[in-house]
Amino acid sequence: MSRAAFLLFGLAAVTSILMQSAGPARAAENSFIMASTTSTVNSGLFKSILPLFTARTGIAARVLGVGTGQAIRIAERGDADVLFVHHRESELAFVQGGFGVKRHDVMFNDFVVVGPAADAARVGSAGSASRAYRKIAAARSIFVSRGDDSGTHRKSLEIWRRAGVEVKNFSGRWYREAGAGMGATLNIATSMEAYTLTDRATWEAFRNKGSHRILYEGGPGLKNQYGVILVNPARHRHIRVAAARAFIDWVLSDAGQAAIDGFRINGKQIFFANGRRAGGGEAGKQ
Repeated sequence: MSRAAFLLFGLAAVTSILMQSAGPARAAENSFIMASTTSTVNSGLFKSILPLFTARTGIAARVLGVGTGQAIRIAERGDADVLFVHHRESELAFVQGGFGVKRHDVMFNDFVVVGPAADAARVGSAGSASRAYRKIAAARSIFVSRGDDSGTHRKSLEIWRRAGVEVKNFSGRWYREAGAGMGATLNIATSMEAYTLTDRATWEAFRNKGSHRILYEGGPGLKNQYGVILVNPARHRHIRVAAARAFIDWVLSDAGQAAIDGFRINGKQIFFANGRRAGGGEAGKQ
């Protein structure tokens, strides 16, 4: 082989290697990781709306569906590009701690108290969530909490505090913590004829209801607000900023908000969009 041919062959080989190594990087720019909650995944919401986003942008999303507390820890480590959860105080602390760029309201639904139809604690006659909890405590009826640091678990603890009940004093007696996701907690509650707090989306999608039904709903303090946050690229330089911002812009746009409003379970609207309805732009920026 002549020297010129050898050099050309070597140049071609190097070019091929560089193109192959650049392939995954380019693919990464067309995808992002989102840390979110079990309710957005198990309800089927993301399965419904993410294909619309991908069809519009060509960007794929990988969703990690865990409790809000775990999702926040994942995002704090930089193992996700977008945080999409439902505990406003924790979300604001995430941003104030420098882990997120900016928080945006996206949508809401509500929490409901479910239990056996016999309703021994007479939760159905309560005028508020805290009164419902006090009735459960007074009757020593079994209450199963997620106990997993999720947004739902944190909300439940807030209600117990408002009710003036120190549940740790009754742990393992009538108050039980499942240490599990919402679906598993509902399975435990139905098998034990127990009460629990759940988000409405998971309840509507849950198929093992047995004799359980919604006993208390609609009271003040049961709104379940979701927020979306870009993980701070100044803290984690590998964050896929362009893809993440494209999703945030889309989910807050008219198209994304309409997709949320259009999602149904058993013919019922489950999530209600209340983000910025403005066709796109700089939603992911400060």
